[in-house]
Amino acid sequence: MNKKQVAERIKKLKKLINHHRYLYHVLDKPEFSDAAFDTIKNELEELERQFPDLITSDSPTQRVGGKPLKKFIKVGHSVPMLSLNDVFGKEELKAWEERIQKLVPKGKSQDKPQGNLDYFCELKLDGLAASLKYDKGVFVQGATRGDGKIGENVTQNLKTIPSIPLNLRMPDKAELARAGFSAESFKKIKRAIEKGEIEVRGEAIILKRVFKELNESLKKDGKPPLANPRNTAAGSIRQLNSAITASRRLDYFVYSITTNLGQKKHHQEHLLAKELGFKTIEQNKQCANLEEVLGFHDYFDKQREKMPFEYDGVVAVVDEIDLQKKLGVVGKAPRWMIAFKFSPKEAATIVEDIKVQVGRTGVLTPVAILKPVEIGGVIVSRATLHNADEIERLGLKIGDSVIIGRAGDVIPNIKRVLKELRSGWEKIFKMPEKCPVCEKNVIKDSGGVILRCVNKKCPSKQRRTLYYFASRPAFSIEGLGPKIIDALIDNGLIQDAADLFELKEGDLIPLARFAEKSSANLVESIQSRKNISLPKFIIALSIQHAGEETAISLARRFGSLDSLKNASFENLESVQDIGPIVAKSVYDWFRDEYNKKFLEKLLKHIKIKSFNLVVAKKISAFAGKKIVLTGSLSSMAREEAKLKIRELGGDISSSVSKETDYVVAGEEPGSKFDKAKKLGVRILTEQEFIDLM
Repeated sequence: MNKKQVAERIKKLKKLINHHRYLYHVLDKPEFSDAAFDTIKNELEELERQFPDLITSDSPTQRVGGKPLKKFIKVGHSVPMLSLNDVFGKEELKAWEERIQKLVPKGKSQDKPQGNLDYFCELKLDGLAASLKYDKGVFVQGATRGDGKIGENVTQNLKTIPSIPLNLRMPDKAELARAGFSAESFKKIKRAIEKGEIEVRGEAIILKRVFKELNESLKKDGKPPLANPRNTAAGSIRQLNSAITASRRLDYFVYSITTNLGQKKHHQEHLLAKELGFKTIEQNKQCANLEEVLGFHDYFDKQREKMPFEYDGVVAVVDEIDLQKKLGVVGKAPRWMIAFKFSPKEAATIVEDIKVQVGRTGVLTPVAILKPVEIGGVIVSRATLHNADEIERLGLKIGDSVIIGRAGDVIPNIKRVLKELRSGWEKIFKMPEKCPVCEKNVIKDSGGVILRCVNKKCPSKQRRTLYYFASRPAFSIEGLGPKIIDALIDNGLIQDAADLFELKEGDLIPLARFAEKSSANLVESIQSRKNISLPKFIIALSIQHAGEETAISLARRFGSLDSLKNASFENLESVQDIGPIVAKSVYDWFRDEYNKKFLEKLLKHIKIKSFNLVVAKKISAFAGKKIVLTGSLSSMAREEAKLKIRELGGDISSSVSKETDYVVAGEEPGSKFDKAKKLGVRILTEQEFIDLM
């Protein structure tokens, strides 16, 4: 995008964010998930980072939250309640550390090597942030975050939470000493409890077990269930009737103490809070470097279902408080802490195109081609749209920004079109009147919804070419058998072999028995086959009458794909062992319009190695030799060994005779081995064969 387009995009993003921030923070009626909202907000932050001169004072990135509700008394925060910047991946987290390292004063990097800071890691609870003030040890005021400077007085409601002490307890002096507090600090804490003020901050939440019990009770009473734990906690704190708040059985966990009580490290605040009588998260942990932060994040990402409360990420905090002060605040967020979110189950992205796939039975299925986005830990680049009615229901156009999710954490689907972000360049999509593959007319089924190609010879319905493309003689893609290819076609994920190389991990998740690990393994297996020899590439094209030996002959004669596809019929016919029928088949294949388009598409992903026999003959021990293979080789497949021999000028024979120069014997050789011994033919072990190559 040029700068003018970026400015227009920023304008639309700000309007959308402000609208949904009002619904979320003020009315407590969000229209889509926090995860989806985060990705929209992050896009705005990234654009403003790239074009800082486009940042305005009214940008949502320059403030913390929404306005406080009018039904509560407004109260000011003596220390602003700041929000956090979010990151979603390891590279973003590392970039954050690199940025703050540049601001660490020389000699103030905690006596550790550059790149290593001490951190305190906290689970980022999904509830409502609240500040608590104590005067002479007695709870006197509780307030919501509000806009960061002014919040809502919700003291009476917070008093109903059993885990919030109404009176602070006096800490144990020995426990504080073990936590690193000095005797002078203990006196300071004691004075603050007896005569001064103490302010703590934390998160009001509802435990999963309690949430489930509440909904079961509501169901019995014939009342509608509560939406989710986060909204329940937020809505409960904002109740005018504190009896309703009490009935929700909320919890409260402290994450910081804003009052200076002699703490030198952030982790000491958690220890002190526990001594004062507050609940803290026991799983929170000190981390000596960023690698430990990553380990903490990955571990607790996997433990989410087992934990008693909901959390959506990990907060990494620079542990040294003096260093926090030096790093300071930028915009709305402290530099010294970051929210490392778990991969979202929803995200915003752009529909870059809509393609129509033709399935095994000829059904035409529209598929949204997305700007790749991470959802639930995997990259997703496409989502099925089912049929034309679904596109009409969504009001979707090519170029639209959309919210995409994985239904049940599995199937990628478009949940909402963000029409507010349209630029006017979006295109209306119409289902084709002809099959996009064979260009024959399509018909509607009896229900008038499904379009179907009825051409029995439609290439999209001829799957054997795809099976052979992935097989060992051709691309040899491990783990990609006929059943998986069928599933990819039937789910609208591929139309032809070229589509295989565009698959992302998240695209494979909907397939039966495909977990994230197996998806990643298959994508890696496909990507590892992007370099291929010319003979194997010719084999993979499934040109009629052009088998393995023909492919070798063509590769030897023409040396490159360009020379082969531009060869005249006469040149093809003049190749040894190739007659007029084979020559015509090869000639016609490279001139077919469908094949031309397919080849152009495939070559965007594939690199073909040249086949230079002249050089090979000069330097190879196999040049001009007849070679027989017997037994299984441990270092390579037999087809690969054959190809290497041919590339080096040798000829493969299927039987042993006096004219045989070498017999290569692998494990468990057969009768060819015995015949070679009888005839005195030289027998090579696998290692000798490799050494000669």
